[in-house]
Amino acid sequence: MQSVNSCPICKGERFSPFLSCNDYTTSQKTFHLIQCVSCQFVITSPQPDKGEIGKYYQSDKYISHTGGEKNLIDTIYLLARQKALRSKRKLITENSIGKTVLDFGCGTGEFLKSLNDHGFETFGVEPSAIAREKAIELQSGKISSTFSSINEQTFDIITLWHVLEHLHDLNEMMENFHKALNKIGTIFIAVPNLNSIDAKHYKSHWAGYDVPRHLWHFSQSNMKTLFNNHGFTLMKTIPMKLDSYYVSMLSESYQNSNGFKPLQLLKAVVTGLKSNLAARANSDYSSLIYIGKK
Repeated sequence: MQSVNSCPICKGERFSPFLSCNDYTTSQKTFHLIQCVSCQFVITSPQPDKGEIGKYYQSDKYISHTGGEKNLIDTIYLLARQKALRSKRKLITENSIGKTVLDFGCGTGEFLKSLNDHGFETFGVEPSAIAREKAIELQSGKISSTFSSINEQTFDIITLWHVLEHLHDLNEMMENFHKALNKIGTIFIAVPNLNSIDAKHYKSHWAGYDVPRHLWHFSQSNMKTLFNNHGFTLMKTIPMKLDSYYVSMLSESYQNSNGFKPLQLLKAVVTGLKSNLAARANSDYSSLIYIGKK
């Protein structure tokens, strides 16, 4: 475990306690979140280092790596993913130029396969060997285990779908993405939003914290600063409205140890709807996609 002593957003060195959350996916341990006094960025600290973090992904519950279907929530996730793939493809088509795409943290490769089927030249980076093998089986472009294996290639489009919050070297990786993007390139980064109504409702049970796999916990202002710090111009912020329902379902299951029942499903739908309705005033949806240019 390693403590974070300097804020990666503003370099501040003063922090206050923010929240304590359990890891409901693998270890069942408690992890602590701290908040930068200067810019209010929230950080998991202490956090597992690169050598330790891998064991926290080794669970059948981590569906983005396994692609499996174990329960009702997994089934809903897989159904919603098909709609999400179409929406993501439409989003990058409407907001970028070019056909070469790097999907960083590509998981089991469904997004790359969807792009490949529509004429894009695709590349993926996925550290998880289990997920990477499934992506390779889909024949969805070239799949590597590390960013360094890209060999200084540049891309028209770089995407990170709920990946940035997992990366240890936050600033170093943002610099790498800037270098790997063509002059007219576009980057798409989706992350959870801790200022959403569902986050405030579920508090320590909010699935968007997903400790200790999520090392960083973003707000809109933090993301804007991060983009500016690394030479990106933030062009648009797009909501992921389905996320409020899925995250609320997971949060209900964390909050109720007796299992996910129909009543919890109803509560999750109501909370997700309330979150989306409230976000119409300030764009604080459960998850947001940030679209940037060089």
